[in-house]
Amino acid sequence: MNNAVFIRRIPWTLVATAIVLFLIGLSAIARGDALYNLGEFAPRQRIWAVMGIGVFIGAASWPYQRLKWFSYGLYGLCLALLVVVFFMPAKNYSHRWIPLGFMNFQPSELAKLAYIAALARYLMHRDSFRNWLGLVPPFLMTLVPVALILREPDLGTSMLFFPVLFAMLFAAGARPKHLVTISLLGAMCVPILWMQMSAEQKSRIVSVFTQKTGGEAPDDDGYHLHQSKRVFALGGVWGSKLAGMPIQSRRAYHLPESRTDFVFCLVGERWGLVGCLITVILFLALIGRGLLIAADTRDPFGRLLAVGIVALIGSQTLINTGMTVGLLADYWHDSTDDELWWLQSIGDMPRPRPAGQHRAASHLRNRYRTIPFRRLNAGFCSLRSLASPRLCVRLRAA
Repeated sequence: MNNAVFIRRIPWTLVATAIVLFLIGLSAIARGDALYNLGEFAPRQRIWAVMGIGVFIGAASWPYQRLKWFSYGLYGLCLALLVVVFFMPAKNYSHRWIPLGFMNFQPSELAKLAYIAALARYLMHRDSFRNWLGLVPPFLMTLVPVALILREPDLGTSMLFFPVLFAMLFAAGARPKHLVTISLLGAMCVPILWMQMSAEQKSRIVSVFTQKTGGEAPDDDGYHLHQSKRVFALGGVWGSKLAGMPIQSRRAYHLPESRTDFVFCLVGERWGLVGCLITVILFLALIGRGLLIAADTRDPFGRLLAVGIVALIGSQTLINTGMTVGLLADYWHDSTDDELWWLQSIGDMPRPRPAGQHRAASHLRNRYRTIPFRRLNAGFCSLRSLASPRLCVRLRAA
């Protein structure tokens, strides 16, 4: 492929959206440096961004079809690494990282991408999952890494596998009534999951239902949520960048993990409600563009791969933003996991960010053979019908 064709196939709207999100996050991280004086994270973020550009170019130049042939092997390797972490020293009372000397590696992050690739390969030319028995293998492929990650324990990361599974099954042609029934059965198993949770995890969920508006910050697990909403409120409509700081006391702005898990709060403080709305719109545009790329792709493996990555991005964005405003439980505040990939600081993290993962959707199209989108039905129906093996056969015959 010559350079002109390569550049033309890059979805520049997706790349531009990611760049704007990065700049918003960088401004929020710089604001955190100024508020808390805990280290210059923003300069390190710029260094990681330069490294990320190199990873982006390399991933965009590499034929993604090769991933299909060793996806099962990568999935098995990640399962082995998820077992290895239990023999590593605990950090924050959990076994999630493998120390490598110059950095700490978190296998569950790589496991997300490996799981999506392996599931895409399994589903790409099958239709057995359209019956009850055929749904068993995909669910077993999901439950194994989920069980290992829960054992670490890491409830937040384990939760992300199920939205990805359902999105990929739906895109591949699974019957909606089967998925709805399984969801109801899963809801019935919530009491069992509750009994397996630690006291700390339970307290975080309870704090969502016992949160208070205003007043002094609580001393228990509700402190993080209270401060998160306070920092949001201090931003007002236009944020401190345009309207100034309503309170000069730095104590009112105290928020642990503000430049990582709770970076969305700093976006709200710096750019206000308007900035938060723009950020959410950009994420929606990113997700929507990824779905269009998936719908416009003939290769079933690549299409399912794109759907899985988009589902992962959407799920993590929804959970993280909902957590910071008190709509969902706080699963991540002490785990140093990063959820809003384009926004938060990386250099302070205890393991490297999976740079190729969060950019994968933006360059999948570089190697796809596509057909004009005007020939497809709009929306999820077209996405689902395109993923069916029978239609793929008809497209190849045409």
